[in-house]
Amino acid sequence: MLTGLIRIGLRSVNISTRLICYSSKASALPMDELKAAAAQQGAIVRKLKESKASADELAAAISELKIRKLALSNAEKAIAATKKPTVDRAKFENLMKRRFFYGAAFSLYGGVAGLYDLGPAGCALKANMVNFWRNHFVVEENMLEVECTMLMPATVLKASGHVERFSDIMVKDAKTGDCYRADHLLEAHLEKALEGKKVTDEKKEEMGAVLRQIDSFGLNELGELIKKYGCKAPVTNNDLTDPSEFNLMFGTSIGPSGLVKGFMRPETAQGIFVNYKRLLEYNQDKIPFAGAQIGQSFRNEISPRSGLLRVREFCQAEIEHFLDPLDKSHPKFKNVKDVKIKFYTCEAQMAGTDMQHITVGEALEKGVLENETMGYFIARIHQYLSEVGIPDENLRFRQHLAKEMAHYAADCWDAECKTTYGWVEIVGCADRSCFDLNAHAKATSTKLVAKQTLDTPVTREVVEVALNKAAVGKGFKKEAGGVTAAIHNMEDEDKLKMKEQLQSDNFKLVVGDKSYEITPAMVTSISTVSKTEHVREFVPSVVEPSFGIGRILYCILECNFKVRENDDKRTWLNLPPLIAPTKCSVLPLSNSPEFIPYVEDLSAALRKLGIPNKVEDSSGSIGRRYARTDELGIPFGITIDFDTMKEQSVTVRDRNSCSQIRVPVSDTPDLINKLCTEQMTWGVAKEKYPEFIGQESNN
Repeated sequence: MLTGLIRIGLRSVNISTRLICYSSKASALPMDELKAAAAQQGAIVRKLKESKASADELAAAISELKIRKLALSNAEKAIAATKKPTVDRAKFENLMKRRFFYGAAFSLYGGVAGLYDLGPAGCALKANMVNFWRNHFVVEENMLEVECTMLMPATVLKASGHVERFSDIMVKDAKTGDCYRADHLLEAHLEKALEGKKVTDEKKEEMGAVLRQIDSFGLNELGELIKKYGCKAPVTNNDLTDPSEFNLMFGTSIGPSGLVKGFMRPETAQGIFVNYKRLLEYNQDKIPFAGAQIGQSFRNEISPRSGLLRVREFCQAEIEHFLDPLDKSHPKFKNVKDVKIKFYTCEAQMAGTDMQHITVGEALEKGVLENETMGYFIARIHQYLSEVGIPDENLRFRQHLAKEMAHYAADCWDAECKTTYGWVEIVGCADRSCFDLNAHAKATSTKLVAKQTLDTPVTREVVEVALNKAAVGKGFKKEAGGVTAAIHNMEDEDKLKMKEQLQSDNFKLVVGDKSYEITPAMVTSISTVSKTEHVREFVPSVVEPSFGIGRILYCILECNFKVRENDDKRTWLNLPPLIAPTKCSVLPLSNSPEFIPYVEDLSAALRKLGIPNKVEDSSGSIGRRYARTDELGIPFGITIDFDTMKEQSVTVRDRNSCSQIRVPVSDTPDLINKLCTEQMTWGVAKEKYPEFIGQESNN
C-alpha cells in the first residue's frame, strides 16, 4: 500500500513542479486543479501517518503538501486582489447617520446598547420591505395573518422550552464584571490570531476548524477552548470567569399584584402556535395551511454589537406552515425547482469544503434537502431577498450543525448575507416537527391535532379510561373538567402505567405546573379495546421561515452602498425601486415663481399614482441636489428647467447611470410609474425619448 501511495506521489511530481513554478502567480493554474492537488497530497499524508511510515517518507510527503498549500494560498490571494474592494464601513456609517436611516436610541442620554431608532428613510424602507413580504408570502400563498400580543405569560414560554433553554453562554471580566458572549469573544480572538505571521499551517488548520464549528460548542467545550487559546477580556486584558448560561428573555409581571409572571416575547412564533385551533377552524379544518405574523420581539443580548445586526428589540416576520408529517410534498415545488442557490451543508462545514451552487430540484435529488416543502420555502426566501436587493454573490444558505440545532428543530437552514462583519444570518428556515403543538397540548391538556378521513377504516387497540364522575367532581371541584380532559388525552402507555400504579397506591397526574392525586375510587376501569377508526388524527409538523427584518434592512443598505467612480466623496445607494423609501425627486432648476405650478402639479400627479416623491428645492447647484437624492437611494429625478415653460417638457434622470432623457410633462407621471413598477426598463425609456445632456456634465 505504501508503495502505491509513493507512486501516486511520484506520478504527481509534474503537478508539484508546475506549482513551484507558479508559486508567485498561482492563479495561472485553475483553482479546481490546485484544490484537487492539495486534497490528493493531504490524503497521502494521512495514509502514511496511519500506516506508520518512515520519518523520511513522511517528511517528504509533508514537504510536498506544504508546496501545494502555498500554491493554493497564493492563488486565493491573487483572486482576492482582483475583486472589488469591500464596502468602506466608515463612509457607509457616515451616510446612515447624516441621512438618518437609523441611529442609536436615546443618544441625548448617552444611548443604550442594542437599541436603535429608524429615521424617515429607514421607516419608509422597512415599510416597503414588509409590504412586499406580505404580498410575496401572505397574499401569494393564501396565508392566515394574525397579530398577537408582545407580552406573554410565563406558562406559555415554559411549555415551549424557552424558560429553560433560551439562553446564550456568557463570560465576564474577572475584575470589572463586564459581560461578553463566549462564542463571539472566542471567534474574535481566533480571527485575530490567524493574522499572526508566526502561526504555523497546522495551527491555522486547527483554529479554522474551530471557527467553522463555533456555533455548535456547548458550555464546557467553550470553556475549554477559551482556556486553550488564552482568551482575555478585550478591553482590559484581564482573565475571564468560567462560562455560564444567561437566559435572553426580558422578564416582567402582569397586573398590579405582581403575582403573574410574564416575559416580553422572544419570538412571534408562539402566538401562532397557541392560536392553532382557531386558525384550523378558520381554514375549515383543512391541512396544510400557514399562519403568519409580523411584529416586535425582544432578546436581552449579552453584548449587542454590529449596529442593527444584534439588537435587543427587533422586528420579525414569521411563517408557521402546518402540514401532514407523513406528506411533506408541496404542490408548487415545480414552480421553484430550477432556482439556483448556494447550499453550505453541515458536512461541508465540518470538512472545510466548498458550497454547492445547485438548483433546489438538484438539492432534493442529492439529499441535501429532505423534502419539497423545505425546498419550496428556501427558494421563495431566496427570491424575496433577491427582489429586495441582496445580490446573489452575497447570499448563501447554511445548514445548522447537529449541536447548533435549536431544541425544537429537526433540520434548519439559515439564509446568510456576506457583509463587512462577515456572514450574517438574516432568515432561518426550520423544520420544527411537531414539537410546539405537542408541548402546548401537554401543558394545557388540549388536543392540538388535525383530522384526515380515511379511504379504508383502520382497526387498532386503544386504552380507554372510565371515571367515577362524582368522585372526580368532589375531589377537584372547579378543576374536575380539566383533570378529566387530561386523563382522556394521556398516551396509551401512560394510561397503562396509571392502571398499574392504582393497584397499590394513588397516581400523580401532572398538568402544566400543577399536580393532582388520582385515587383508585376515581377510576372505574382502565381497559384495552378494539376500535375502528374512519378518521385519522395527527399532530401537524411545522416548517418555519423566520425573517429578521432589521438585519435584512441593514444588509440591503450595506450591499447597495456605492461610491461614484470619478468622485470618491459622492456616495449613493443603489436601492431597487421596489423598496426605495422615495421613488422620485422633483427638482426645480430655479426658485422662480413660474416653476411652482409645475412642481406642485407633478408632485400631486405622482402621489395620485401612489408614488412617494420628494421636492428637492434646497440651495446648491443641481449637481449637488442630485447627489443628495442619490444618497437617499431615490431611483429617478424630474428636473423642471427653463425649457419646461417653452416646450412643456422636463428631464428625467436615472440614478444609476446619471443619464437623462427629455419627456413631455403629460407623459412623465405614467413613465415614472412604469419605471418604478418594472413595467419598463431605463433602456427602453431611452429608446422612446431623446437623450438630454447638460445639467450634470460633471458626471
